[in-house]
This record gives sequence, structure tokens and C-alpha cells, in this order.
Amino acid sequence: MLPFDPPVFHFLNANAQSPLWWIQASRFASNWLPTLCALPVIAAMLALGKGWRRSLQLALLSMAVAWIACRLIRWGIPMPRPAQLGMGHQWIQHGSSASFPSMHAAGAFALAMGVNLGVGRHQRWLLICSWTLAIGVALSRVVLGVHFPSDILAGMLTGAASAALVWRSTLHIKQAQRRKRLKQRLQPQTS
Repeated sequence: MLPFDPPVFHFLNANAQSPLWWIQASRFASNWLPTLCALPVIAAMLALGKGWRRSLQLALLSMAVAWIACRLIRWGIPMPRPAQLGMGHQWIQHGSSASFPSMHAAGAFALAMGVNLGVGRHQRWLLICSWTLAIGVALSRVVLGVHFPSDILAGMLTGAASAALVWRSTLHIKQAQRRKRLKQRLQPQTS
């Protein structure tokens, strides 16, 4: 836990005086948004063209890399959840697994960054939507009392870095393949 975690956590964590709609909206963002975001991605992969399909596949691969990275970090740095330390109010059932970094935040930000890298600035509405949903999922985890702000920040960075790694690796592989084909064309034909 970092020094800024307790005050920021207590400020964002819902309590008995919080409006019911805020708690319900946070539950929806935490429990249902990840699933509801996956459905349009899968539908788009099936319905749209090859470029979109490739971009969405890389975004999903970014999420998988983020999940693996979170698992490894949690294994190496097992940090407790707020409820395990008797802090705040926990508004959803959650196990006692390590909380650093947040897998929800990592997955949401990996998808948002993957969409950002895949569609670029040409589909501004999609970028705004994906980043807004990612922020909503991440914020909901603190509001519901299952993560500290540092867990969320680490998840955001892990997700965004995972997407950047996947996209950069893909670009590197494509460039290597292109160079190989060019080299084969330029070599003299021998029989």
C-alpha cells in the first residue's frame, strides 16, 4: 500500500451515505461491463473486414497478456485487499486473493489501448467509448471497496503496456517478414 492509498480510497469508496444509484452503477460497471464489452468485440470480429478482425484479435491478445502479467505480479507481490485490512466498505463478494494489480483495470485498459492502437483517430467515437468504459470499470473497483487506488493504477499501466507490447511485437514481426520477402526477390535467381 502506498501513502496516497488510504486517503484516496476513503474518498472514493462508497459508504452508507452514498447514493444507492452510485453503488448500483459501480456494481454494473464491475460485474457486467466486462462481459458486455466482449460481446460487441466478438460480433465485430465475425462481421467486419479483415483489418478490423486483426485489430480486435490483437486487442484480445493484449488482454490475455495483461492477465498473465497480473498473475505473475500478484505471485511476486501479494498485496492484501482493503477488506483484509479492515478498511472501508466492501459492496460485492470477493475472495481474499492478492489485489495488486487489478485484473479488471488491466483487462479494460488493455482492450482500450488495443482499440486505440488498432483504429487510431479515425473512429473517435469508438476511442471515447472504450476509454470511458475502461475508466468506469477501474473506478468501480475502488468505489466497491475491493481495490486500493494503487492497484488500479498498476492495472491500468499493466494493461496499456501489454497492449503496446503486443502491437509493437506484431509490427516487428510484420517488418521482419516484409524484409525477408524483399530480400528473396532481390537475390539473383539460380537454377
